[in-house]
Amino acid sequence: MSGIALVLELARKNPTFPSAQSLHSYGHFSAAASSAAAAAAAAPFAARFLFGSFRLPVAYCDAGTAQSEDYVTQSNFENILHEESLTHGAKIYKIEMKPLFSAFEFRTFALTSLRSFLQSYLPLIQSSIQEEEDENFLQDAREEHPVDLVVPFKNSVKQIIRETTVVTTRRVLERLAVQYVSQRMAWKLLKDVPKSTTRKAQRGMPTLVYICSVSRTTFRGQLLGTAATWLVQVGIETYRCLSSIFKSKEEDEVDPVEQVVILGKKVYIVTMKCSASLIFASIGAGIGATIVRPSLGQWIGCALGDLAGPIIVSFCLEKYLQLAI
Repeated sequence: MSGIALVLELARKNPTFPSAQSLHSYGHFSAAASSAAAAAAAAPFAARFLFGSFRLPVAYCDAGTAQSEDYVTQSNFENILHEESLTHGAKIYKIEMKPLFSAFEFRTFALTSLRSFLQSYLPLIQSSIQEEEDENFLQDAREEHPVDLVVPFKNSVKQIIRETTVVTTRRVLERLAVQYVSQRMAWKLLKDVPKSTTRKAQRGMPTLVYICSVSRTTFRGQLLGTAATWLVQVGIETYRCLSSIFKSKEEDEVDPVEQVVILGKKVYIVTMKCSASLIFASIGAGIGATIVRPSLGQWIGCALGDLAGPIIVSFCLEKYLQLAI
């Protein structure tokens, strides 16, 4: 009763007190409730034994009123979202591209040249050693045959040109991938596979899941290199075919249609070998990463699979051709 009397007293003293119809308005009602709460809080201490010391829980929703500590505005909500986005930001794909002519750097070019010359001249050294052993065993004087060193040198130079062309073509494909595919896919194609294998090993995956994950990562990492190899090999075979056709026009000895058919077969063989190299390298990398240390095992397995893939395909094609004949 005392609270009602206080409200009526306020209505008598304030002629602008809203009517009963306007009490349904949300803003006026909240203002009236705030005034009543303030009046009740200001009641004399002697009247508190009847009603106690209380405060009405009022939520300040009007635009001009003060805000409570628990009230979160839109700007505060946006600030919270901004802070959370800074704490848990989106994944950034850092793409690091190697120089376009990285194949001609001193260290890389020196290793390529050394490997090419060893591949060309080691068979000659082995054959000469074997001939000397045969002569000592038979004790028979034979005529010395001069060793041709020009042909291995030409083969070495051709091998160096081929490998540097493959690496440069891969760098061009990497730049095309960054330009025309999504950032996420470009990062997957260009990332360091051994480092990624080491990071995957620290996640505690099951063995089968780990092998599949490393194989998939290696497949993506080797895709551009295999594509570059395929382009260079097809370009070389096309050049040989065209050169033989143009020479045949002068000599009238080679059928152009037959040369085109042979070119198609060679392109098919190159495609099969490159595909097998990519698949076996991916599988070998996944298996090697589980047997040996992750980064080293991935590299060894990838190299072995890259070598074994074309050999297996060549063996299978030879068997198929023998059965077809």
